[in-house]
Amino acid sequence: MTPSEGARAGTGRELEMLDSLLALGGLVLLRDSVEWEGRSLLKALVKKSALCGEQVHILGCEVSEEEFREGFDSDINNRLVYHDFFRDPLNWSKTEEAFPGGPLGALRAMCKRTDPVPVTIALDSPSWLLLRLPCTTLCQALHAVSHQDSCPGDSSSVGKVTVLGLLHEELHGPGPVGALSSLAQTEVTLGGTMGQALAHILCRRPRQRPTDQTQWFSILPDFSLDLQEGPSVESQPYSDPHIPPVDPTTHLTFNLHLSKKEREARDSLILPFQFSSEKQQALLRPRPGQATSHIFYEPDAYDDLDQEDPDDDLDI
Repeated sequence: MTPSEGARAGTGRELEMLDSLLALGGLVLLRDSVEWEGRSLLKALVKKSALCGEQVHILGCEVSEEEFREGFDSDINNRLVYHDFFRDPLNWSKTEEAFPGGPLGALRAMCKRTDPVPVTIALDSPSWLLLRLPCTTLCQALHAVSHQDSCPGDSSSVGKVTVLGLLHEELHGPGPVGALSSLAQTEVTLGGTMGQALAHILCRRPRQRPTDQTQWFSILPDFSLDLQEGPSVESQPYSDPHIPPVDPTTHLTFNLHLSKKEREARDSLILPFQFSSEKQQALLRPRPGQATSHIFYEPDAYDDLDQEDPDDDLDI
């Protein structure tokens, strides 16, 4: 099968979904959970990139090479360049084919490439690296390899680089997950209900508003997609299924609503600045037995009593 024939394989809707995930390049972050694993979708994207004639590099950290290649036919396996960091992640055996620096060294080496052929790098997985490296170190490496303009030796002939990262977000706090999410051009959050898988796809295009879509799907044994019809969720706003909603009215130091008794007490209260007629009459009419007072004023020699020009003593 030639690359062009392989790219045309599958249904149109399947290719449309896979193309939408790979079209922007950069970091494509697959966020899975215990209930909904994401390695099958990762392998489906790897197969799509290989059939399109791209160079596909696998940085395998979590599973063995045999387990990752399982399910691919010989044509796909021959197109994959597998870097095995599962058996010897620290390169204790000192093999020549191993990258110095482990998976991060491999990512940095990809950044220095000048080949015009598009490259897809499947990182399996960022969670493995986050448990062993600082989050800032991993984010800097991913940013460098997915943004060729920031890499040394960059030129206009360098092909597009797509990094596929499988993140097990339940293993990490909101800080590392949010940092990787901010780097991703395409973010896929896996969920579902009643055994039917659901993908929330969020795409961030430069100088455009982010767009999101929802797609029900299943992965076939040969790692092709079977798109399915599910409940309509397009009208619902996108929300992370793994983050519980936050009530903004909790832990307030004041009440937003008044009870009936509190409302009656508020309405019957007379404020000090409200000068009612009863209060005015009480101030103007002295009470019986109340002592009265008088003010006696004797003009001074310098007092100005001229009503026509009361400011003539200011020498203006």
